[in-house]
Amino acid sequence: MTTHSDLLHKARQLLQTVTDPEIPVLTVEELGIIREVRMGQDGVLEVVITPTYSGCPAMGVIEVNIRAALQEGGLEPVRVITVLSPAWTTDWLTPSGREKLKAFGIAPPADASMDKKALLGERRALQCPHCGSTNTEMISQFGSTSCKALFRCHDCLEPFDYFKCH
Repeated sequence: MTTHSDLLHKARQLLQTVTDPEIPVLTVEELGIIREVRMGQDGVLEVVITPTYSGCPAMGVIEVNIRAALQEGGLEPVRVITVLSPAWTTDWLTPSGREKLKAFGIAPPADASMDKKALLGERRALQCPHCGSTNTEMISQFGSTSCKALFRCHDCLEPFDYFKCH
């Protein structure tokens, strides 16, 4: 006999296979957008998610991919619930997720105070994910997606995305 606990455990395992469509080296678990996996009052499996940005265009695809992974794993019906509060924060990225970002060529979020200093016109000294230099500069506040900024390294001359803190 399968218990609720067994179903929730299986759901968590299946969710570890769902990747972010914009950064395919990261799972939705590593991104920290999976808030809760639970059984609803009506016995329907519920997955509660929070987008990295409230207007994140990838959330529709992520919801479809979550539903598909769970249904293909034999868990249905499934309800995906999006909540915006509390807002997602880069603190929810897992350590392995941060390492995967760096290996993928995206600078992981730095200390949030570094981004706050940038609001006051102070220079961000981000580490280049390609060569490790901190001789970098922001080229644009917006990179390949709204959750990233575009930087360039003055030492290796490579551009790179930076996953913004929030």
